[in-house]
Amino acid sequence: MKLKRRLIALAVCAACNELAAQPVPLQGDFGGVGLMQTPTARMMGEGNVSFGFSKVEPYGRLYLALQPFEWFEGVFRYTDVSTVLYGPDIAGDQSYKDKGFDFKARVWEESRWLPQVAVGLRDIGGTSLFSGEYVVASKRWNDLDFSLGMGWGYLAKRGDIENPLGWLHDGFNTRPNGGGGQGGTVALSSFFRGPAALFGGVQWQTPWEPLQLKLEYEGNNYRNDYGGPTVKQDSALNYGASYRLNNALTFHAGWERGNTMMIGLSLQGDFSPRSVSPRKVSDPPAEPVRATDARPEGPANWPDIAQRLEKSAGFRVDRIKQRERELVVEGEQRRYRPGPTGLGRAARVLDKAAGPDVDWLTVAEKRDGMPLVETSVNRESFRDAVRDEAPLSAVQRTIEHAEPLQRQETTLYEAPPADPLTWGTSLGYRQNLGGPDGFILYQFNANLEAEYRLAPGTWIDGRLSANLLNNYDKFVYTAPSNLPRVRTLVREYLVSSDITMPVLQATHARRLEPEVYGMVYAGYLETMFAGVGGEMLYRPLNSPLAVGFNANWVKQRGFNQDFALRDYDVFTGHVSAYYRDLLPGTLLTLSAGRYLAGDWGGTVDIAREFSNGVRMGVWATQTNVSREQFGEGSFDKGFYLSVPFDVMGTRSTRDRANLVIQPLIRDGGARLQRERSLYDMTEERDSRFLHQNFPQIRD
Repeated sequence: MKLKRRLIALAVCAACNELAAQPVPLQGDFGGVGLMQTPTARMMGEGNVSFGFSKVEPYGRLYLALQPFEWFEGVFRYTDVSTVLYGPDIAGDQSYKDKGFDFKARVWEESRWLPQVAVGLRDIGGTSLFSGEYVVASKRWNDLDFSLGMGWGYLAKRGDIENPLGWLHDGFNTRPNGGGGQGGTVALSSFFRGPAALFGGVQWQTPWEPLQLKLEYEGNNYRNDYGGPTVKQDSALNYGASYRLNNALTFHAGWERGNTMMIGLSLQGDFSPRSVSPRKVSDPPAEPVRATDARPEGPANWPDIAQRLEKSAGFRVDRIKQRERELVVEGEQRRYRPGPTGLGRAARVLDKAAGPDVDWLTVAEKRDGMPLVETSVNRESFRDAVRDEAPLSAVQRTIEHAEPLQRQETTLYEAPPADPLTWGTSLGYRQNLGGPDGFILYQFNANLEAEYRLAPGTWIDGRLSANLLNNYDKFVYTAPSNLPRVRTLVREYLVSSDITMPVLQATHARRLEPEVYGMVYAGYLETMFAGVGGEMLYRPLNSPLAVGFNANWVKQRGFNQDFALRDYDVFTGHVSAYYRDLLPGTLLTLSAGRYLAGDWGGTVDIAREFSNGVRMGVWATQTNVSREQFGEGSFDKGFYLSVPFDVMGTRSTRDRANLVIQPLIRDGGARLQRERSLYDMTEERDSRFLHQNFPQIRD
């Protein structure tokens, strides 16, 4: 009977566990998916972003975690050490700030019997105060998620295991001091070296769905910790709880080291194409498709059609033409990002206007007066697909992309000149993170932007910016520099005036050859520099490879960002190669040339681009400036997140929100920050986004 009762009890428990929710990956204290002090092999979903903070005395951590691939996680983190001063000569009584990067890669995906396995590097480069490496495995059993790992460095100060890699080579048994000093170096000689320690724990999804509980054993003993002698450990066990207020916001609390409270907050967003964007309720409705099978007869009202194309499809018409059995509308898309929505809406309007002799509907897109690409769709295939009388694949197979070349054609309509002056207002934000003057220095501003079109492809644009709210009164530290001060005078540019003119520029852009584009510009090009320059770009239609060149002579601007100039001037320019899909969905940019401080070198920039337009990228620049000349950080680096506004809002727009995280602002490797680049201006020449989002042709 006892055996029977036990079997029944086990069956009931198993049935309950099968119904239990699986644990959701949560952010750890350092940022990145983990328990508290230790990582797990779990990852956020591809395209997810998490921003958060944690506080475990004496450490306060602010982090941004990105998941560009399902198998790769990157974290950027600032750590405030309340028990250590930055330096009285630098920042008075300000506490020390440390910056760090983490990377984690999945090397084995979980199966029925095998765990998920990941390898990671924590606090790579930088001062390496918290640097460590690890291998960790995670296995889920119903509502429990178990993790077990081996760590080195900061994760293994307990050092209670002989390094197994020492069996391969004696050099792995000793861990040299890495990083330190001015930071910025990657201490390869320290990786996976020295004593090791085990860590692990379990995460439990409780029956109450918002709450998860965590138990963790860590391999750090906190002896000789950077936070000082007040950092003591009474227990290697840490206990935690995480409460998910909703899918985005999670509160964290715990008891760590057996004597210290932990609190934290993380905000997570899914920017992948899987996420559902808000309905575009603020967009005008798409016109209905032609109701009858009979094609229109008689002359069309082309001025009315041009107005409808702009209202419904966001397409500002320059002219409407006919080539034999093809109707062509030429102009610029102003509302919808590259993709099928604008094409489908334009085709609906044109199908109801084109005569019986038209079989093809073509949109010839321009950008700033430059012809980019002609996209053609078969008229009847499109109509059948939109009316659900044929599969979308049928119309997708008819799509043709062609170079906009001169052909024999008849002009049916030419639009009158548009109002040359356009203007608008916007709110802006900028920040300086992790400097000695404060954890976050911020400014909110109001912008007035205007553009005056002198001719197709020629315009003047500018922006006035007014300070609304900031804490830059704390910004008193000007970093030392051994180079011309092309960026380290940032404090002076930020605090000298409440009204600034960041940009005032004249530009002329044109297509020089079918696959070659050019642009020249002059004026106040960015916050700190004015001058003249030019750019050329070779970009074949739908090719993964493009090559560009820019050259500029610039002079440093006055701190008030008005019309005044300072004495410093320099010639700067770069040759750049752009290559798509080296890894699926990536854009690799390699640039080489001369930077603003007169140094020579190269920049590597790699970005993950999703089909909804979201980009996650990282860059690093190395020049002929030595580590000692460059100063803290050793080389220029950072990462960025660029999100189209229409992914987040209820109105379609081509505008973007851009977040750039640069650990340190130094003079070496500094590039001119121009408002526009030919590569971005010609993005319609890549048809991938149209095909990746093709179902939107029905929107």
